[in-house]
Amino acid sequence: MAPEPGGEARERAARRDRAVRAAVEQGLLGPDAAVVGLLDVTGIRESAAALRAAFGAVVAPGTPVLHAFAVKACPLVPVVRLLHTTGLGAEAASPGELALARAAGVPAARTVLDSPAKTPAELREALALGVAVNADNPQELRRLDALVRAAPSRSPLGLRVNPQIGAGAIGATSTATRTSKFGVALRDEGARAWVVEAYARRPWLSRLHTHTGSQGVPLPLLAQGVAEVYALAEEINAAVGRRQVDTIDIGGGLPVNLASEETAPTFAEYARLLAARIPGLFDGRYGLVTEFGRSLLARHGAVVARVEYTKDAGGRRIAVTHAGVQVAVRTVYAPGVWPLRIAAYDAGGRPKAGPKTVQDIAGPACFSGDLLAEGRALPPLEQGDYAVALDTGAYGFAHHYAYNSLARPGIYGYAPDGYGGTAFATVRRAQTVAEVVADSGGAHASALTTLRAPESR
Repeated sequence: MAPEPGGEARERAARRDRAVRAAVEQGLLGPDAAVVGLLDVTGIRESAAALRAAFGAVVAPGTPVLHAFAVKACPLVPVVRLLHTTGLGAEAASPGELALARAAGVPAARTVLDSPAKTPAELREALALGVAVNADNPQELRRLDALVRAAPSRSPLGLRVNPQIGAGAIGATSTATRTSKFGVALRDEGARAWVVEAYARRPWLSRLHTHTGSQGVPLPLLAQGVAEVYALAEEINAAVGRRQVDTIDIGGGLPVNLASEETAPTFAEYARLLAARIPGLFDGRYGLVTEFGRSLLARHGAVVARVEYTKDAGGRRIAVTHAGVQVAVRTVYAPGVWPLRIAAYDAGGRPKAGPKTVQDIAGPACFSGDLLAEGRALPPLEQGDYAVALDTGAYGFAHHYAYNSLARPGIYGYAPDGYGGTAFATVRRAQTVAEVVADSGGAHASALTTLRAPESR
């Protein structure tokens, strides 16, 4: 039996329960709005505060620390803006994510650009803005050479290295494997010496970056990756005879417990482990950058889907909902790796109780594997009830997958209204069918029929 959730988890669940009921009562959910995403604004603020407090407790006073939210985890401008107001910056991995951070008002000085495939134009834009850039490989570093010679820039510049220390439980989210596509493979023959020489030849390189992975990667492996890059920074600075590397970007990647409401591991646990394992990182000689994403947002989002029909097949009850692969693509295609907790609510948006029945929670897409959960014991869902997929605030409903031309759902933030109720704010309105057509080339319907093969002579 799972342990009873602690106070923070109980409060988060209670806010969610009130929000689901209020969404039904206020018409955000119903027959004509059968699936929505909900974001807990209070929880997001608390998560950001916990991150800042965790590292604030271990770094030396006056140490520059930038917590750059990984925009990829929830690429929504209002979310990035909310986190910016809590003191966080932004980590972008594409021109689109950089544009989202700018639209959210995040200053260039609090923005980091990471990507294994930056074009010359992307690098030029980042340097013109003053955004920090971590080069991924020697070829990209040569591009930066040319840009730095051509025009001065305020951008802090660094290099990403791969410590090649191995994978966690999920290969796809482990980025420090022997053959990872990210960064300079530090244990390859001659690579470490090349990195040291690259810094010696480029006095403008002042940062080192690494990222070991995220979901499925245990804390000791994450700490080992940080220890490797710290040791390299010390080696570079000793070789050049000065403190050239002044900032270490340790990436993000804290895993999220998907089995219960409890937050584990916590930012505080991770920060304390790093401080114990690598005390020199926190003694004030190095600035620090983090790039957390999933661990900041996952807990604070939920997909709420109306049950359109129920049926039985082969002795199994099936609840057919409007949420599936379009809002939970990782879960649908790899359910064993990305399981979702599901909560059952009645037609009025109230949590259902009572005896549980084993049932499948199915989505609307036209393939049999479109399931949010399979064989899950829940109070029986009936037509008109709601199935709520939890822990989807990161890499969930903001990453729409347009299978079957399913429309993007509306997304709403919620918070207490001060009078015992719940207030909502639109984060992203629901996509209309007309917009689906427009996104699918509707303005160019006759484009292909105007092409003619050349007549044979």
